[in-house]
Amino acid sequence: MPRTAKRVTRLTDAQLEEMLALTSHADSVELKLTVPDSERRATVTGLGMDPLEGQIRQVFFFDTPDLALNKRGVVVRARRVQGRGDDTVVKLRPIVPDQLPPSVRKAKTMVVEVDAMPGGYVCSASFKGALGPGDAVKQVAAGDRAIRKLYSKEQRAFYASHAPEGLGLDDLTVLGPINVLKLKFTPKGFNRRMVAELWLYPDGERILELSTKCAPSEGFQVAAEARAFLADKGVDLYGEQQTKTKTALDYFASTLKEPAG
Repeated sequence: MPRTAKRVTRLTDAQLEEMLALTSHADSVELKLTVPDSERRATVTGLGMDPLEGQIRQVFFFDTPDLALNKRGVVVRARRVQGRGDDTVVKLRPIVPDQLPPSVRKAKTMVVEVDAMPGGYVCSASFKGALGPGDAVKQVAAGDRAIRKLYSKEQRAFYASHAPEGLGLDDLTVLGPINVLKLKFTPKGFNRRMVAELWLYPDGERILELSTKCAPSEGFQVAAEARAFLADKGVDLYGEQQTKTKTALDYFASTLKEPAG
């Protein structure tokens, strides 16, 4: 049965004030918009996107079958990237930036970012890692390598500080992969780099997300410019918003549930 599309509403003044406070302590702001699948082709055409310029990725998440990490705001992810080395992240959200320990906040591979989308926002702290060329993630997905070996000492410590007690990285289940087509482009008439990601889920669902990053001080100006540009191209700015990670976790968790009876 098709879902009824939900229209999102603008943020309240109080929400805007809170978001402004968060962005002042963040490293960057990423403005995001998911496009209804019924409008995907029109959006691709209207923005002049060329799928042949996209990069193929495979995304894997690690959690328990009942998503214990997700319930605590922890996301553990690894990616295989076409033409590049594998990468990883341990992410915590939502967070208040100035409540992070100084040693964590100042780490070179720590990124604090505010993700803003129509009707909502979230601030996250991401400990990133680069694995370089090789098949490390593929080996983990096949069960031939321990999950913990994908992550640095700093990432493991960050994980241990926020994961449920007693739940180690090697206790987690591989959830994935999700195949993703990522395209970086500068649309005609808009002088900022945009990113389009098309997430292809195993059950046939697709999520097309448009995004652009900016400095925290530019957030509101860039949001206004992007909103005006996309509206002029006929892109629906107030359709139901879907989050890529939540959709992926919910899908894989549902496949792990034991059949009733």
